[in-house]
Amino acid sequence: MIRFETSLGSFTIELFDKEAPTSAQNFRDYVAAGFYDGTIFHRVIPGFVIQGGGFTAEMQQKKTRAPIRNEADNGVKNRRGTLSMARTNDPHSATSQFFVNLVDNAFLDPGRGGVGYAVFGCVTEGMPVVDAIAASKTGRRAGHDDVPLEPVMVVRANVVDPNA
Repeated sequence: MIRFETSLGSFTIELFDKEAPTSAQNFRDYVAAGFYDGTIFHRVIPGFVIQGGGFTAEMQQKKTRAPIRNEADNGVKNRRGTLSMARTNDPHSATSQFFVNLVDNAFLDPGRGGVGYAVFGCVTEGMPVVDAIAASKTGRRAGHDDVPLEPVMVVRANVVDPNA
């Protein structure tokens, strides 16, 4: 389990190690390295997703490790509360950025000619915090649309013991 402490509260994530082993381990490695600490949710679109994992509050993109293979064909759907790897148009370009689905986003699943976005986890606790992030007022900043006007910071992301 991964706990995200944000400036708007905390939420907990369960990773799907069986269904998306590469994506889950990639995410866990970024968490273990403290990569997400001090980043922001830089793309917030109500009724769609909140996206984070790549920018500082100053909208500086962080240096990442090499991209990973897309695991969107794992059978897990982009449903409300699931986490997926963000990527460019290159299906195998995901690095550190991720998004939380705010609604069921079937069009992000593989099919209809698209390779889809790899679901690798889900929010198990704190979905109201995710919804609060989604309610942030947004605008254009540093060449990016849908950026919260008041930065939503990731104070800390860490591995937690679900039995503790």
